[in-house]
Amino acid sequence: MTAYVKTIFKKYGKDPELVSTLTSYIIVGMLIGARLGHCLFYEPDYYLSHPLEILKVWEGGLASHGGYLGVIVSVFFFLKKYPVVKFLWLLDVLVGPCLFVGGLIRIGNFFNSEIFGGPTDAPWAVVFQRIDMVPRHPAQLYEAIGYFTIAAILIMIERKKNGIWPQGSNLAIGFILSFTFRFLIEFIKDEQSEVVITDAINMGQWLSLVFVIAGVVLLWRVNQAGFKESKK
Repeated sequence: MTAYVKTIFKKYGKDPELVSTLTSYIIVGMLIGARLGHCLFYEPDYYLSHPLEILKVWEGGLASHGGYLGVIVSVFFFLKKYPVVKFLWLLDVLVGPCLFVGGLIRIGNFFNSEIFGGPTDAPWAVVFQRIDMVPRHPAQLYEAIGYFTIAAILIMIERKKNGIWPQGSNLAIGFILSFTFRFLIEFIKDEQSEVVITDAINMGQWLSLVFVIAGVVLLWRVNQAGFKESKK
């Protein structure tokens, strides 16, 4: 991710040495966001009753929705200190690489027998022996393949848009594609949250819907702003 972002910075005449600092901000923001997301979205009763347990990151429990929010917040704070580019411009550059990293994390989840799918008799089913002897969907690998594919699409768009699309478009498309995919993949995953809003869809799907809606609204707004600018 760092090498790719440095390439983009060089292309647009920005200081590539700042990318290492940006990466540090992103890692911290992602970890804090993912941890808080897990604690508040998936096990709020326990962690609100035992707040010091939130600090025990080494015991596991990270939520990708919170991680994405953490990245956005970390970019905001980075640009407050190093205002070298615009907020949406930088998020457009980062959304593809961040999804690629998300795919790598899902592969790690697969090897750790985490966030697995429900039972299936599909020929590619996997038995996660740390959990039970039931053949299950390797949902982590489905997600990894999906995120890698979407990341490649977004990186290609970012490299070739050449000012045709307004800033924020790539981020919006990333939200729409990745979280629509996440919404669908949740149907074959085991439930992870103790919070039940409705039996129809789970917490991960509710959170994904919020991001999809945010992506649609952002895409509409940045394109409306771009259209008005072009009419001047």
